[in-house]
This record gives sequence, C-alpha cells and structure tokens, in this order.
Amino acid sequence: MKTNRRKFIATAATMAAGVAVAQALPLTTMTNKYHVVHHALFWLKNPDSKEDRDKLVAGVKSLGKIEHIKELHVGIVASTEKREVVDNSWGVSEVMFFADLEGQAAYQTHPIHQQFIKDHSHLWEKVVVYDAIDA
Repeated sequence: MKTNRRKFIATAATMAAGVAVAQALPLTTMTNKYHVVHHALFWLKNPDSKEDRDKLVAGVKSLGKIEHIKELHVGIVASTEKREVVDNSWGVSEVMFFADLEGQAAYQTHPIHQQFIKDHSHLWEKVVVYDAIDA
C-alpha cells in the first residue's frame, strides 16, 4: 500500500508542478497587427537567370523604404514537397502589410513604387496580386 501511495503523491506533485509552470508561461497567440495584406507573385521572363531574379529581389526590397509599408517579406520559391495544390511556377514573391486601405492605395502611386515598376518591369513576364483584409 505504501508504494502505491508514494507513487500517487509523486505523480500528483509532478502534475501540480507542471500546471504551475504552464500557468507561468505567457500565452502566444497570433494577432493581426496590420489590417491589409498585399501579396504579389512575379514570373520572370528569364526564369533560369539568377541575375534577373536577384535584381528583382533587390528592387522589391527597395520598396520597404515606403512609409506606408509596415512590414515587408521578399521570397523566392522554396524547395518544398511537390503536391497538386502547390504552385511553384513563379520566381519572386512579396508580402506587404499595411495599417489600412488608404496606406495600400497611397503605396500604389508612391514615387518609389512607380520607379520600381519603371526600372524592373522588363524582368517579369507576369504579376499576380492578392490583396486581403482581416475577416
């Protein structure tokens, strides 16, 4: 009987300690800091040209100077698992976050964005944009 009681007390103490630790840890939840997401995918005219891709990546990164862009992520196609739902036909991706629709609209006509288009549009064959707001 003593062995079972000792095991029970040890188990209960361990569980209580685990609960105390869990309660002390902060909860991390995803919060939307910015209301508008702008995602553009670029298909390069010369998809095998690392030089063209790198020029476009540098150009997209320069857009981060625009004050209306709150966050910017620039990426290239990842070598992930090939599945029916995965489209890896594009070359460069940009994801931008804006505080509001007005900021996104101001970005469209901003001189830096207009200069980017002028200087880099010869590198891409196609661009597809997905804009979303919080649901």
